[in-house]
Amino acid sequence: MAKIAFLGLGNMGDGMAGRLLDAGHDVRVWNRTASRAGELVAQGANLAESPRAACEGADAVFSMVADDEASRTVWLGGDGALGANLAAGAFAVECSTISYAWVMDLSSRAADQGLRYIDAPVTGLPPAAAAGELVLLVGADNAHLDAADAYLAPLSSQIFHFGAVGTGTAYKLMINLMGAVQIAAAAEGLVIAEKAGLDLDQVRQAIEIGQAASPQVVRNVARMVADAHDRDIVFSGRLRLKDAAYGVKLAEGLGFDARFGQVATRSYEELVDQGFGDLNESVVIDALRNRQ
Repeated sequence: MAKIAFLGLGNMGDGMAGRLLDAGHDVRVWNRTASRAGELVAQGANLAESPRAACEGADAVFSMVADDEASRTVWLGGDGALGANLAAGAFAVECSTISYAWVMDLSSRAADQGLRYIDAPVTGLPPAAAAGELVLLVGADNAHLDAADAYLAPLSSQIFHFGAVGTGTAYKLMINLMGAVQIAAAAEGLVIAEKAGLDLDQVRQAIEIGQAASPQVVRNVARMVADAHDRDIVFSGRLRLKDAAYGVKLAEGLGFDARFGQVATRSYEELVDQGFGDLNESVVIDALRNRQ
C-alpha cells in the first residue's frame, strides 16, 4: 500500500481518487472546497487542510485542477505540494489540462527536488473516471512510467505514451483544440439549419449517422437541440475556452498559425463574455445566435 496525495476533486477527480482507494492505497485528498471530499472520506480517504499537508510522506502526488493558476497554487503556493517532505523519488503526476509552458516549468522544478514527473492529462467522461477506464495521455521518462504502473493502472483502460515530458500535454491541447473547432462548427451548422427552416431534431438524427459525426459532436448537438446547457454539466464553456487558448498558444510557440483554432477560441470568448461560461460548452450555439 502506497501513500498517495490527490489534489483537486470534481467530476473527474472524485472518480480517480476513488479508484486509488479501491486499489488499496492510503489516499489523502485536498480540495479548495473541503465539503466536496465528503463521499471520499466516507470511503476511507483522509482529508488534508492543505496541499502540503496532504503530501507529507507521500509516494505519489496527483493533481487534477482547472488551469495553470490552480496548478501553480497546489504545487508552489505557500502550502503547496513541492514544499512537503515527500518520499524519496516520489512521483509528481499532473493530470490537469494545463499549458505546455507550465508543464515544462513545473516538471523542471519537480526534477530539481528529486521527484519523478509524469505528464498525464486524461481523456474520458466522469463515468469512465469512476470505472477506471480513462485514457491517459502521457509524456514521461520510460523508466518513470514503468515504475508508476501501480498508481496509473487503477485509473485507466489505456495509456498512450507519446514520448518525453510535455508530449502528453501537447497531444491533449491539440485534440482539445480540434474539439473546440468541431463543437463551434456544429453550433454554426445548426444555426444555419435553423435559419433555413429545417427541423432541428431531424437535423440531429441525420448528423448522428453522417460523416461529420464524432462522439463529441453527437453529444453536444443533442444538447444544443434540446437546449440542455444547464443540466449535468460535463465540460463548461469556460474550460473549453481555457483549453482552446492553451492550444492556440502552443501552436504559436511552434511557429504555426492555427487559424481554425483562433476562430473557435473567439466563439468561446463570446460565450464567456455573454455570461454563459459556467454552462455546458454546448451553449456556444446561443452565443452564435446572439451574434446575428
